[in-house]
Amino acid sequence: MSSKPIALVTGGAQGIGAACGKALAADGYHVVLADVQDSVMEQAAALGGTGMICDMSDADAILAMFDKIEADLGPVSALVNNAGVAMPGDFMSYDLAAFDRVININLRGVFVALQRAAKTMLDRGIEGAIVNMSSINAVVAIPTIPAYCASKGGVNQITKAAALALAESNIRVNAVGPGSIDTEMMAGVNADPTAMARVMSRTPLKRVGTAEEIADVVAFLCSPKSSYVTGETIYVDGGRIGMNYTC
Repeated sequence: MSSKPIALVTGGAQGIGAACGKALAADGYHVVLADVQDSVMEQAAALGGTGMICDMSDADAILAMFDKIEADLGPVSALVNNAGVAMPGDFMSYDLAAFDRVININLRGVFVALQRAAKTMLDRGIEGAIVNMSSINAVVAIPTIPAYCASKGGVNQITKAAALALAESNIRVNAVGPGSIDTEMMAGVNADPTAMARVMSRTPLKRVGTAEEIADVVAFLCSPKSSYVTGETIYVDGGRIGMNYTC
């Protein structure tokens, strides 16, 4: 069992998830990083944490992961639901199997993990924190990622519903909505000057964000400094939402 509080970060092998793990480790958590990629084991070891392989589209695998964490380390005090996929495609020919996979990972998996973490928090009287990774695409639509947009809109609403359900027990549930962030998911845009110019034209701060800038907000929401914040989605987007762009 760990002497430190436990933080679980899904999608922790790279990018925003890995940065969240580093930030939470610096705040004193024993960090569990979960991902479908084997590299998550090395990433977690570098933090002095624990790596686990888990497919966030598989509800049984998610529940088994929580059981193992609780048996080996202790209860999760902070959950960061970060795992997600985009799977772009033409709107009119978008594959239903792809749509289902995006929803299963980005929304259903978030709900399963959130609910499971909250059950133990309630049972053990833990005043925990849950942070769901949303996106500006919860409100800014892009027609080539319809499932992703729908899933992130759902994340915002499930965040509010969970926050209301758990508020009496002082379990806080919030979301973070990244804008254009310099991660592996944005590698194609970074390599295309035309695409990057389009991104900059709708970003008032005129730069992409970093994974660490997202992680800092996540860490804040997992800390006592945000003790009066629940049910919120905080957009970390360089001002893009304020421009009211649709794509």
